[in-house]
Amino acid sequence: MSAPETGTDDLADRVAAWIAADPDPASRDELRGLTDDELAQRFSSPLTFGTAGLRGPLQAGPSGMNEAVVLRTTAGLARRLTDRCLGGGTVVVGRDARHGSESFAHAAAEVLAAAGFRVALLPRPLPTPVVAFAVRHLGAVAGVQVTASHNPPRDNGYKVYVDGGAQLISPADREIEAAIAQAGPANAIPRTPVDPAGEDLVERYLDRVAALPHGTDRGIRIALTALHGVGGATAVAALRRAGFSDIHTVAGQFDPDPDFPTVAFPNPEEPGATDALLALAERVGADVAIALDPDADRCAVGIPEPHGWRMLTGDETGALLGDHVLAVAPAGSLVATTVVSSRLLEALAAARGARYVQTLTGFKHLVRAGNGLVYAYEEALGHCVDPDAVRDKDGISAAVLVCDLAAGLMARDRSLADLLDDHAVEFGVHATGQVSRRFDRIEERAAVMDAVRRRPPSTLAGMAVESEDLAVRRDRLRTDAVVLGGARAGESVRMVLRPSGTEPKLKAYMEAVVPVADRAALAGARARAERLLAELRTAVPWE
Repeated sequence: MSAPETGTDDLADRVAAWIAADPDPASRDELRGLTDDELAQRFSSPLTFGTAGLRGPLQAGPSGMNEAVVLRTTAGLARRLTDRCLGGGTVVVGRDARHGSESFAHAAAEVLAAAGFRVALLPRPLPTPVVAFAVRHLGAVAGVQVTASHNPPRDNGYKVYVDGGAQLISPADREIEAAIAQAGPANAIPRTPVDPAGEDLVERYLDRVAALPHGTDRGIRIALTALHGVGGATAVAALRRAGFSDIHTVAGQFDPDPDFPTVAFPNPEEPGATDALLALAERVGADVAIALDPDADRCAVGIPEPHGWRMLTGDETGALLGDHVLAVAPAGSLVATTVVSSRLLEALAAARGARYVQTLTGFKHLVRAGNGLVYAYEEALGHCVDPDAVRDKDGISAAVLVCDLAAGLMARDRSLADLLDDHAVEFGVHATGQVSRRFDRIEERAAVMDAVRRRPPSTLAGMAVESEDLAVRRDRLRTDAVVLGGARAGESVRMVLRPSGTEPKLKAYMEAVVPVADRAALAGARARAERLLAELRTAVPWE
């Protein structure tokens, strides 16, 4: 059987060959029950590596996540590692608790073992950062985590770590895809049974995270939700090991549940996803609220304010954690964020004697920002607070450091909100927001981007616009995105338009910066920044 993505013209022959080689009887039956149009869609193109690995719907055929795709993907990964003279090394394999994750993780482990690799198969569903940590801790040649992170319940995915625990980056992703195309029939790929490892790697991860806090104050009450994912038990264990004992969890969202029954989308960014968390925080009188996404690589933070609880933006948390990390980092340390994130970290780094780098979206770029990296974040709630141990975003270590910061402030009769005010007075109000639109067809999304490139707006929020098409750059910031910006009388606005790398969305990232004369002027400056953001929202090209 030739691989379906090699370009065979006869759809019926490709489908028949795939069915004959699919080791899963349920998948074979699923394909036999589809119409010709449905089959044409399933076989139009295979899954490819995007911003965070492979992700797709749980369905039979080369365009979905299923056992055959996992087997062939792992064979391609093994071939690429062997070609790079890394054969025989250790590969870490982990999984979340989504539908299919257990069988996919075992299939991946068995293919790698048969290909001659030592396989560390993690013992149970665990957060993605544990895999990233284990790759680096063991000196492994690669890691695989079966997860779709915060995607809807119908999805799953396959995330690959290389280069000392960093996510795939080109050309490695394209090389693996080329090897997958040559992998042959799924049922002919050799497999060797693998016994799961013990808990030692989890214990070493917890020890590392517990050692991150800078202070010794622990007198805060924490509310936490795992959003039905795999981070709950590990996060509570990490917080307790770090010395925090007053922890309250959202019981109905604590245990892993692949159907995510209490949330429309299991993503802390989505409206309503943290309602139960904030209600718990209010009820128990918490000092800080923590929401993890389902694979616990993202951390959202909620704080109490005079008029109730609210969730911080990723940019707000990014500035808080960046300042906290830099407080103990050597002079000249490096911090990084992305082209779609706030510009506040750049100003903060300059004031703290640190270096700053801007990268493309995704932690595969952020963790490669340069030598001396001590902190990186992206506005989508991802924070890397310990790059030496975890070269990826890690919601659990971020949560521990947030609580460390909050506890230290509380001991001085201050709060996270007070520190946000300090940043605004020192650097100006940096108000950020995001809007997105889902598209049924990629062509529609591309048409919007093309229209912006050909006819960028002349003004934004009354300010003359300068536009930059990042697609024509010749450096590491080249990507499918357009940056629009304007400034007037000390104020500035910015909008970045780009397609999502993980979902069929077009996103607009907005920022308004308003200077603050003194603390008495803070409320007025914040109100002005919000008015500017509202004007930016009306200027989004699909609104």
